[in-house]
Amino acid sequence: VGVLEHREEQLFLRAEVVVEHPLGRAGLGRDDVDPGARVGDLSIGEDDVVSQGSTASFDAATFEIWATLLNGAQVSGIDKEVLLSATSLARHIKQEGLNGLFLATALFNQIALEKDATFDGVRAIWIGGSVLEPVCVRTVMERGYQGRIVNVYGPTETTVFALHHAITAVASETRMLPIGRPVVNTDVYILDRQMNPVPVGIVGELYIGGDALARGYLSRPELTAVQFIPHPYAATPGARLYRTGDLARYREDGCIEFLGRIDQQVKVHGYRVEPGEVEAVLLQHSGVRECFVLAVEKEKSDKQLAAYVVADDEEITPAVLRAYLAEKLPAYMVPAVFVFLDRLPLNINGKIDRNALPVATEIRTVTDEVYVAPQTEIQQTLASIWSEVLGVEQVGICDNFFELGGHSLMATQVMSRIRRRFQVEVPLRNIFETPTIEKLSEAIESELSKEQSNVDKIARALEQMEQLSAAEVEELLQGKR
Repeated sequence: VGVLEHREEQLFLRAEVVVEHPLGRAGLGRDDVDPGARVGDLSIGEDDVVSQGSTASFDAATFEIWATLLNGAQVSGIDKEVLLSATSLARHIKQEGLNGLFLATALFNQIALEKDATFDGVRAIWIGGSVLEPVCVRTVMERGYQGRIVNVYGPTETTVFALHHAITAVASETRMLPIGRPVVNTDVYILDRQMNPVPVGIVGELYIGGDALARGYLSRPELTAVQFIPHPYAATPGARLYRTGDLARYREDGCIEFLGRIDQQVKVHGYRVEPGEVEAVLLQHSGVRECFVLAVEKEKSDKQLAAYVVADDEEITPAVLRAYLAEKLPAYMVPAVFVFLDRLPLNINGKIDRNALPVATEIRTVTDEVYVAPQTEIQQTLASIWSEVLGVEQVGICDNFFELGGHSLMATQVMSRIRRRFQVEVPLRNIFETPTIEKLSEAIESELSKEQSNVDKIARALEQMEQLSAAEVEELLQGKR
């Protein structure tokens, strides 16, 4: 929250800025930053009415309740039904005279895009919990919102916000909003695996220290020792840093960008993948409003990525997004499954509810091709092989093997089964060059025809030999004929 000071008979929430930059610590004090801007991002005055919609288990409630009451301001509770409805929320803001509002990021992203969404009268909207979508902020601003929108960041262990960034404008080409700079008395580092500060633009793990750091986990000394480590750069003995497990990087202006979670890294086809990195690239597509990427377990194969997408453009297809990502990411980071939703489901805290997402493994991975059923015996056998290897119930002869979730290891399995079923050797490159059952069946038929041709040649040669006399056979053996 920052530091609560007693000044002129009232409690005052101080929100100065301290930047921990790879090039050295830069403290932005009163001479460096406009005091009004510095204080305004997180300040609450005695005339304010601040919403309280977070559940008690969500650490944002600490800010909503205590930062409000300790500054002599009024707390106004909001029912979940009201908070989840743009129309009801706008009515509640007007009736209660709300001028301070905290919203979980996913909830703000959804409300902002509703036609009835309005934040008239609210002087400050604090948003935190996940990645804030630029298009949502831009939409609110274009509707005439005059207040302050502040992107806040902070794990529960750092009580409550550790970084903040006031957004004044969002350009149309903006694809990522920073989480900003540290609040007062907070140290922030982005370090590599050797605990060295990373340069500008390089991804590292975010570490937080300072006065607001928690003491540790109750009755869990082992976990405390792992997460709260000795501060390697502190001037004060005994200082500690909390390792957030979040990936971040510095921009050239010193602001910090959040890129996802380290502990959400998954192994896909033998490679380690950070779903947040895939989301960041996917959100750069002009037709994608929101997205969420996670790894799903296939029954008969390893994990694969599934992307849940809320699109602004009805013409967007899985093939379009797959081609877009393929230009920017390695093949193993391109999701095998794209699921289009009207909106991402949220839980009680306004965050994305993973349990409410459609089960990607039960959805037939779609391609742009119209389903065409196998016609020949070879095509039917191939469809059965693909279904077994890919774990997909229905496969058409025009479906692309790799768009259905296939990869190089699966391709070798397919070719091995083709070898056993048809007793022919089809080059592996065939499935990469023409990855459909229709084309692959033609290659198999061609190989079978060659095999049959060879058999016919041998049969004719044997038949001709049977018609030869013993003397003619002897001459052939001696090379005289």
